[in-house]
Amino acid sequence: MKIVVSASNRNPACPWQVQLDQHVVSFRSEAEARSFVALLEARLSAPHTLTQAGWPASAGSALRH
Repeated sequence: MKIVVSASNRNPACPWQVQLDQHVVSFRSEAEARSFVALLEARLSAPHTLTQAGWPASAGSALRH
């Protein structure tokens, strides 16, 4: 995922934006934007486990066939 923090003149109330690939999120300050990016990157790099208990019931039955 490409993450870009930049100044923007599209919305004077939220002059900073974070672009996540094609999605844009606006912020009131550079500090808020960078804090969001730090939290996002921490969550993306956190360990993730995929267990069968977390799957929908239909996914489990598809695996048995």
